[in-house]
Amino acid sequence: MTTSGSRSIVRYMSNYRNESSPDFAAMFKALSNPNRLQIFLQLTQCCTPGTVCQEDDINVRCVGDLGSNLDVAASTLSHHIKELHRAGLINMRRNGQNVECWIEPQTLHSLSAFFATGNQEPSNESKRS
Repeated sequence: MTTSGSRSIVRYMSNYRNESSPDFAAMFKALSNPNRLQIFLQLTQCCTPGTVCQEDDINVRCVGDLGSNLDVAASTLSHHIKELHRAGLINMRRNGQNVECWIEPQTLHSLSAFFATGNQEPSNESKRS
């Protein structure tokens, strides 16, 4: 690979850096744990795959329900939920003795836009630089 080719790759990659990069890094770090990823995926199942969830379709689940198919202690489940919340991936509210969790549609839209932007080919102009 030529030096100019290396510069174009670096230039292309740097085009996607913005103020939200640390936010995405925190999200991906939280999702790097298999149990957290499983919890997150459970919450994304709000509607039929391939369709867009409406505001009324948001999947609100209790923490206990989210951990029912994970083989982790309650304290570990609580830690995973807290990490997902801290990363901005899920929202939580107390409803009596239960803690309810859900994902805002905007969070999913942001993640989708991140991957859609990152998968674009560089233009011919940036390849020449």
